[in-house]
Amino acid sequence: MPKLLKYILTPLFLLAMLFSGATQAQSTSLRLGQSLPLSGALAELGTEYRDGMLAYFKVLNARGGIHGRRIELVTLDDGYVVERSVENAKKLLDQEDVFAFIGMFGSANYGALMPLINERGIPSLAPYSGSDELRAQKSPTTFWLRASYGDETEKIIDQLTTLGINRIAVFYQDDAFGRSGLAGVEKALAKRNLKTVAVGSFDKTKNDVHEAVRAIGAVDPQGVVMISTYKPTAAFVREMRQAGKQSQFFALSVVGYKALQAELGQSAAGVAIAQVMPYPWNGITPVAREFLALPADAAPKSGTTYTSLEGYIAAKVMAEALRQAGPQPTREKLVAALGGLRNYDSGGFVVDYGKGSHLGSHFVEVTIVGSAGRLMR
Repeated sequence: MPKLLKYILTPLFLLAMLFSGATQAQSTSLRLGQSLPLSGALAELGTEYRDGMLAYFKVLNARGGIHGRRIELVTLDDGYVVERSVENAKKLLDQEDVFAFIGMFGSANYGALMPLINERGIPSLAPYSGSDELRAQKSPTTFWLRASYGDETEKIIDQLTTLGINRIAVFYQDDAFGRSGLAGVEKALAKRNLKTVAVGSFDKTKNDVHEAVRAIGAVDPQGVVMISTYKPTAAFVREMRQAGKQSQFFALSVVGYKALQAELGQSAAGVAIAQVMPYPWNGITPVAREFLALPADAAPKSGTTYTSLEGYIAAKVMAEALRQAGPQPTREKLVAALGGLRNYDSGGFVVDYGKGSHLGSHFVEVTIVGSAGRLMR
C-alpha cells in the first residue's frame, strides 16, 4: 500500500511543484503597457517618453523592484495612428497580459481608447495629452499627470496680455488636440474681453501650412499661439518669417524643444514654449538632479529632455502607487492607491489626486529659445 501511495503521490507532487513554479514566475514581475509613436512624425517624442520611464524602472528593478517584483514596460508602436493605438491596447490586454497602462499617447488616440479603458476598469496613468475635453469625461481609472492645454494656454495668454500683446491669432492642428488648444486660447481671451484676430488650421496628414500662413499673415498679429507638433510648427514659423511677419510665436509643450530646434536651427531663436515639467538641465529641482545623476547604463538613450523627464516622473508616480497597492496588488487596489496620492512630491514636482480629482498637476512655466539655441527660463 505505501508503495502504491508513493506512485500516486509522486505525479501529484511534481504537478504541484510545476504549478507552484509557474505561479511564482508570474508573480516575479508586473507588466505595464503603453502604445505610443516610435515611428512617424512624432517618433522622437514617443521615444523620449518611453526612455524616461525605462530609466526609472531600470534603477528601481536594480534595487529589488516593488515588493520584490520587477516592473516590466511593454511598449508597442502606433505611429500616432488612432486605429493602431486601439489595436495595440487590445493586444496589450489580451495577449501581453499587462496589469495597467502608463503613458498612452495622443489626444485623439486616447479619446478612442477611453471606452475600452472604462469598460475593463484598466488603471491608466499619465496619458500624453493635455486635452481638457478628455479630462472633463472623468474616466474613473484614468489619472492625468501633465497640466492641461487650458492651463498652458491660460499661462501663455496671461504672459502675452501682460506685455500688452492683445492682437493674438491661433495656428492649430485640425483634430481633437488642436481644437482643444484653440478652445483653451479662446476661453483665456474671453476672460480678458478679447477674441482671436485670426485662426488658421492644417491637416496633420499633410502638414501643409500655406493656407494658415495666408489667413494669419493677412492680419499681421502681434502674437500667434501654435497648437501643433514640431514639423508643422517649424514650417509655419519659417514661412511667416519669410513673409516678413514679426509676430511673437508661442508653442505648447507638446511641440518638443529638442525636435523643434533641430528642425528650425537658428531660426528657432525667439520662439516661446510652454512647459509642464521642471527645467531638466540645471538640477535646480531634486527630481532634475536625480535624473541628471542617473548612471550611464540607465540614462535615457534619447538624452535629457522635458519629455524624457516627464516619462521618468510618470514612472516614479506609478511606482509609488504600486508600493501603496501592497504585495498582492489588483487593478482595484492600484486605482485606489493612485486616487489616494495627496500632494506626492516626486522631487520638486508635486502630484495631487486629492478630493476626487484625477488631474495631477497644473504646473506651467514659459521658456524661450535663446540666440544660441539654448532654452531659457
